[in-house]
Amino acid sequence: MSEQTPVIYHVENQVAWLRLNRPEHLNAMTNSLMRGICEAVQRVRDDSQVRVLVLTGEGRGFCAGADLKQVADGNAAASAADNVSDSADEDISGDYFNQALAAIKNSPVPTVARVNGPAAGGGLGLALACDVTIAAESAFFVATFGPNLGIVPDMGTTWNLPRRVGRARALGMTLLGQRIDANQAEDWGLIWRAVADEALDDATQEVISILRNSSPDASTRIRETIDAGIDNGFERQLELEMEHQAVLIPKNMREGAKAFLEKRQPQFSGSRKL
Repeated sequence: MSEQTPVIYHVENQVAWLRLNRPEHLNAMTNSLMRGICEAVQRVRDDSQVRVLVLTGEGRGFCAGADLKQVADGNAAASAADNVSDSADEDISGDYFNQALAAIKNSPVPTVARVNGPAAGGGLGLALACDVTIAAESAFFVATFGPNLGIVPDMGTTWNLPRRVGRARALGMTLLGQRIDANQAEDWGLIWRAVADEALDDATQEVISILRNSSPDASTRIRETIDAGIDNGFERQLELEMEHQAVLIPKNMREGAKAFLEKRQPQFSGSRKL
């Protein structure tokens, strides 16, 4: 077992902070770290007061991917799906890597990736699994799977990456394994924003403030509808929009209209989508 807690979780002002805490290894992923992510997201599910989940890394890195030292030592297989473990005798029967990515993707509240440094390999997958990704300009993104490890990109990368940047750029990133800096990532639509390192906290707080004051029900339905729209036909998407509106208009729209006319922030119900 790691000598320190691999994931730090705390809630402040209705915002859950999930900090990857292996800074000496650039927050490389182990089974314990991924299990910690699963447990943290479950705590968000259990706490109806939480409105936003922020994922970031301690130290100078966001996440360097799987802990390759353990792979090289023969303690774990190279693939994330084979569950890199914290020690040779740790139980690795559960697929915590895929469970963690699914937990983030299916979070009951909007998720924000605060990318404070390198996001490599599986770390790229973590950053892309979040709804809004903000990066410091010194950060970079790299898909090391193919050219460096001889494996297929995992951690949801093959699903999220082409949906964000298109097939040509997704193939270029994964086949060539070249670094994409934060500004280029913003230009490509890989992330929401790249900001100066010293502005990362302020930019993150700006996003948090908007999401915290939004309707949790509407935010969840927006995420679902945007994802469904990638595969739905146009007429089916129109129907889906109206299905959500049938719930949200009577629940939220009157308050939104009144707040607009009264020049104030709307006060939406804190209830989540059931």
